Amino acid sequence: MTHADTEDTTLYEVVINHEEQYSIWPKGRELPLGWNTVGVSGPKDECLRHINEVWVDMRPLSLRKAMSS
Repeated sequence: MTHADTEDTTLYEVVINHEEQYSIWPKGRELPLGWNTVGVSGPKDECLRHINEVWVDMRPLSLRKAMSS
């Protein structure tokens, strides 16, 4: 098996849920309930790089709100 045989050529979309948690999802597949695209898509490494840049606080939104009250 060569590297080309195992290379992931799938295009992904960056998705976010109501708790502002990020993930990636194969582009063109129906999103799971509660997830929405953020407008960023491409190869897996590009999507993960974007998530790494924008998701600086891993705590769910509800926890961040509770801790700031």
